[in-house]
Amino acid sequence: MVLLLLSLIVTRLAVADEIAPPPRVPVRLGIDVLLEKRIDLVAGKRVGLITNASAVDGRLVQTLDRLRSDPRVSVVQLYAPEHGLGGSMPNGMSDRKGIDSATGLPIEGLFGGNSRPSPASLARIDVLVFDIQDIGSRTYTYVSTLGHAMIAAAGARVPVVVLDRPNPIGGHLYEGPIRAPKYKSLIGWGPLPVTHGMTVGELARFYNGELSIGCDLTVVEMEGWRRGMVWGDTGLEWVPTSPGIPHPLNAHLYVATGMVGGSGTNLNEGAGNSMPFELVGAPWVDGKLLADDLNAAGLPGVWFRPIVWRAYRGQFANRVIRGVQLILKDPKAFRPLKTALAILTTIHRLWPRDLRIRDARRFGRVWGNDEVLRMIRRGVAPDEIEKTWEPELAAFGEKRAKYLIYK
Repeated sequence: MVLLLLSLIVTRLAVADEIAPPPRVPVRLGIDVLLEKRIDLVAGKRVGLITNASAVDGRLVQTLDRLRSDPRVSVVQLYAPEHGLGGSMPNGMSDRKGIDSATGLPIEGLFGGNSRPSPASLARIDVLVFDIQDIGSRTYTYVSTLGHAMIAAAGARVPVVVLDRPNPIGGHLYEGPIRAPKYKSLIGWGPLPVTHGMTVGELARFYNGELSIGCDLTVVEMEGWRRGMVWGDTGLEWVPTSPGIPHPLNAHLYVATGMVGGSGTNLNEGAGNSMPFELVGAPWVDGKLLADDLNAAGLPGVWFRPIVWRAYRGQFANRVIRGVQLILKDPKAFRPLKTALAILTTIHRLWPRDLRIRDARRFGRVWGNDEVLRMIRRGVAPDEIEKTWEPELAAFGEKRAKYLIYK
């Protein structure tokens, strides 16, 4: 009898564990707020959804599934950014126009030559919803997709609803030169510095006002997010935003190494390796010398250790690479673009004959202007280079302040 009672108690406890709600986290996402408090924005309407696998609610259920399972909502059209609806495609790829096999819904990939929703697809919807997790960099193409979609929606008189999400690297820091008009592209669409310190909802407001897009825009705000938070403060689980950003660490380091290896140089930033954006080097680099020099610079929030690795794709496929691993010590003190500039100028100083810029125009598109490369080649110190973009950063800060939502 005692054993039976114990068994019943254990069973009830197990069932209670299964049905108990998850612990409360500091931040509630836009998708959760939409379905609880702002359902009027989508109820009874034909919804077009720009999304990917990174868009989940506080319980890790995808936004697409939440909306499709809600009887008040009718999703009729899907749009996918770079890396596709599943977020697993390589750089430069997205879904093709057609029917999504998993849902049976029409889908358009918004990347490359088809960067905006088509007029035919917009004619089928009553509201366009955007929900994708960004990582806080101008060069990450999801925020460019947002801008293109807003322009298309404005032209078609379709309202836009942005379900807001945290900026994983925080809401205070913005660094770098403002993207010059000649270098407008999907890796530099908005007139922004490299890091902008805004959420996607705040960016949408910025685009709408500063670029005079004039779309009917509503941002469904998060609850509990504060500007001083980095991802680790949110209480939320991370879902990979693309193949190269599997963890929050990679989001923090993306600018620091991606601005180096992704700017047309003969350097590797961990691409083709299990540690994307955590590494930087080349076959001709001395990792210990580079680590010692960078550590002596006293860059905030980061430490460098020598490392050797092998890339399995890219320009150094199947070659041994020597360089440094970035160890993030303090994500709130870390300055990703300052770090990228220090890495580039240090490598140029130590190995001027080995460092190559294979594509100067690519470098300009990534960094936003031509001056950065000229100054690096002249041996200008990183602090002096940073001073050259301080006036335009100050002007950007004044504009940015008008569109901020969170304290």
